Amino acid sequence: MKRGLVIGKFMPIHKGHIALINFAAAHCDELIVSMSFTPEDKIDPVLRFQWIKQIFKSKPNIKPAIIADDFDDETLPLSERTNIWAIRMREVYPKIDMLFSSEFYGPPFAHNLQAEHILFDEPRKFVPISATLIRNHPFQYWEFIPEQVRPYFTKKICFYGPESTGKSTMAEKMAVHYHTVFVPEVARELITSNDITVDDIIKIGKAQTERIKEKTSIANKIVFCDTDLITTKIYSQYYLNQVPDILNDLENEISYDLYFLLDIDVEWVADHLRDFGDRRLEMFNLFKRELEKRGINYIHISGNYHEREEKIKKIIDSTLQ
Repeated sequence: MKRGLVIGKFMPIHKGHIALINFAAAHCDELIVSMSFTPEDKIDPVLRFQWIKQIFKSKPNIKPAIIADDFDDETLPLSERTNIWAIRMREVYPKIDMLFSSEFYGPPFAHNLQAEHILFDEPRKFVPISATLIRNHPFQYWEFIPEQVRPYFTKKICFYGPESTGKSTMAEKMAVHYHTVFVPEVARELITSNDITVDDIIKIGKAQTERIKEKTSIANKIVFCDTDLITTKIYSQYYLNQVPDILNDLENEISYDLYFLLDIDVEWVADHLRDFGDRRLEMFNLFKRELEKRGINYIHISGNYHEREEKIKKIIDSTLQ
């Protein structure tokens, strides 16, 4: 049996890595994909390793493995440095027959492993990408990011504020404009009046959180959210005079990259779930305080609906560069 090896930090794994791994797997009976990590890594190692396992879960001859990078010495010449790598590989993995790489370290590393070196797309003409480019400019290189990895880089944008400030309409409009998805205010799907119970509010909090995760997994660079768990907690306090502890846990599950706080300087539109038409300023100030209490940065959006749209698009365009 021929056993191959591919090594890397995969921070993150991208389509160039995937091409290399698939090439290698086609040229050996078993392929070990060894992911190294350090405590200082910019992307959580557990998450990175999970991506690798998800991507190759249907290919039994590809064996993902994880190893702490506590043995490297960048001050040494490459021949000595890769010999240290080879010693560690022999300690933790079965005999390696073939090393696959597209890097300069490949030949000396293979020599020290006593393995055949097979070069793959060294000039990166086939898949012209690197993990550094993706980390620095994910949206410019979106097409090179696997579907399993994209949610990590997806921006979550929250339209936030009291009733009748245009959050729902804005979320939907922005999703259409940026060819992506939005998360509606899920409470409106679950209740028909504000005569709610603690069980109702918990159900709303859980459903809102799960919907955000679901939409983030399929979003195109950005997911727009109409409301958040802070809002759910505000209304829980007002209608029930209490906030179930689970809402605090749910709030901590989702973090937003950008908050737009929508002002009340637009016409009030009544409906069966809106109760605070005569307390708009009070509610606006409450929503604002809740952000500031948490140290959350926000962008205050005012003006008519057209002016709001233009301001928001300008800000979002700058985040996509």
